[in-house]
Amino acid sequence: MELNEKNITMFGTQGCSDCQRSKKVLEAHHVAFDFVDLEVITDAAALAEQLAGRKSTPVISFPDGSVQVEPTDAELTSKLQELGLVA
Repeated sequence: MELNEKNITMFGTQGCSDCQRSKKVLEAHHVAFDFVDLEVITDAAALAEQLAGRKSTPVISFPDGSVQVEPTDAELTSKLQELGLVA
């Protein structure tokens, strides 16, 4: 699997509460993102682990090349502000 470097990509699972929380933050700010369900696209788990440096979800990759792993709502919102995606 390859990342679309123009989009935000979140790796996670449907049952992950941290993933659901991060999805809600992105959706509340109307930020488009690609969701890669690691239970469906199992070969993507290696890429998520490589980006994160460990096995954790969510792993969120941003167009600027940065990555957040299990971010708090405040950390994720701050990153979206830094990227100019929210006010």
